[in-house]
Amino acid sequence: MKVLQSTSKRESNFFENDETLHKILEQMLEPKLLEYAKRELQDFGELVAGEIDERAKHTDREGEPRLKRYNKYGEETSEVWVNEGYKQTIQQSYNTGIVGYVHKEIPQLGKKGNYVYSFAQGYLLSHAEPGFYCPVTLTMATAYLLDHYASEELKARFLPYVCSTGEVELFEGATFLTERQGGSDVGANVVKARFDGEGYRLYGEKYFASNAGMCGVAMVLARIPNAPAGSKGLTLFAVPWKNEDGSVNGLRIRRLKDKLGVRAVPSGEIEFDGARAYVVGDPSKGIYYMLEALNLSRICNAVASVGIMRRAFLEAKHYVSNREAFGQSLTNYPMIQDSLGKLAAKLHVEVAATFDLIQQYDLVTNGKRTTRETVLNRLYIAIMKKETAEHAVKFASEAIELHGGNGYIEDFVTPRLLRDAQVLTVWEGTANILALEVIRLFKKYDAHNLFIEEMNKRLLAIPTSKLKEIVEVQLNVIDKQLQLFVSLDDATQTYDAKAITEKMALIYESVIAIEWAAQFGDKYKKLAEIYLEETWELRKVGDPMKTVQYFHEII
Repeated sequence: MKVLQSTSKRESNFFENDETLHKILEQMLEPKLLEYAKRELQDFGELVAGEIDERAKHTDREGEPRLKRYNKYGEETSEVWVNEGYKQTIQQSYNTGIVGYVHKEIPQLGKKGNYVYSFAQGYLLSHAEPGFYCPVTLTMATAYLLDHYASEELKARFLPYVCSTGEVELFEGATFLTERQGGSDVGANVVKARFDGEGYRLYGEKYFASNAGMCGVAMVLARIPNAPAGSKGLTLFAVPWKNEDGSVNGLRIRRLKDKLGVRAVPSGEIEFDGARAYVVGDPSKGIYYMLEALNLSRICNAVASVGIMRRAFLEAKHYVSNREAFGQSLTNYPMIQDSLGKLAAKLHVEVAATFDLIQQYDLVTNGKRTTRETVLNRLYIAIMKKETAEHAVKFASEAIELHGGNGYIEDFVTPRLLRDAQVLTVWEGTANILALEVIRLFKKYDAHNLFIEEMNKRLLAIPTSKLKEIVEVQLNVIDKQLQLFVSLDDATQTYDAKAITEKMALIYESVIAIEWAAQFGDKYKKLAEIYLEETWELRKVGDPMKTVQYFHEII
């Protein structure tokens, strides 16, 4: 019997063959925006898979940002040098409206875009350059804070530049939050704001400031005189990097961090020495505003994670499809088919779940959702940020293993994927911080009961099937676990919080998996079967090998 040989071409367009993303857009975008988005994403998907990907490799290996503290006259300028390709990626990415069209009209449509479209762009960009997507994320957060909370005067001063699509100078954004003594404990922050008779000036330091030297305006938390201790005493300020005459605005970059990955983004230690700063919104609500921006950044983090996951999957699929061992293609071996099948199922479900919460976030930020739905959205963001970040690392590691020794060599993209993925478990809140957020949502809003009610409601809308029965059993199990969890003392809750957070993410994904199976039929039913079998450890030794049986249909 002749052994079937399979080959796979390298993806030259990250959008074109992504069936899950296409179906997401078709479900979530109204017809005119859908037509526009598909056309633009087709072009952007090709650009990211080509030019931007090549530049990303160069930036990571040879052209990473460098600090130039002084000019030729010995004057301190704290400039950050980036390579010409990086500058081109900045222009090409922002000119698509990845930030701007959330807040202003798309000229061809005469109406704004939304977060579903913006995050579709971010997802594609993260296939090649999750490091560069960090500055985009910070600019998105800056635009959100200005648009939602700044005075009209402050909006007019900064927002058109932060949302630039090429018609005016671009001001990238930043959110400078972390201080040495605080870290995740933002209430320990000590940067001070002093009033000089005309306005506020900032003094102190931020210890991990991403997009340092590249941003036009940074959003910074600081304490005004006589402010209370803790996080409630923090005020949000907009701080331009430069004064109107082009001089640096009382800011100094002490050094740039030498990071494991995401080398495209300059992350530094920033000193404030009388930087002019402008109060954003109510001075007593700074921490509230920044936490809203953090929620948005957590979605960006999840989007970057699933982007890395898909790139890792595509690289692994291409490599094993074009590699022979012992006389046949690697894809003829059941172990390889099993690995790719499980990756395909998890990837599909996590992309679908991430955009499910993004669609809800669009409605929440537009004021079209109740408090209950807003709480659920916050819960989904917390549990999915944790789940996607952890699996980005796993996918990158699995892709390396499927490449064998080549996967560990920097000539291939796989080492960079792993290095870049690792930071996503840290940025915007570690697993411990996210678990604490889940506990707060339980205690303050009864979110655990809201979650069970919502999952049951969504299950009721799905026709009866064996897949549905599996999820119903697991939902009943976690319902009992949640009721026990909320009765525990604080110490035990924190001990068990990460495990319960993961189980909630898996239930949420499981419901979405069978929703897709019911709506879109055979291929997605097979992906759901594989996902549920792997997630809930249902297969016994000797049971049918579904990843092998379904391989050619799902891969």
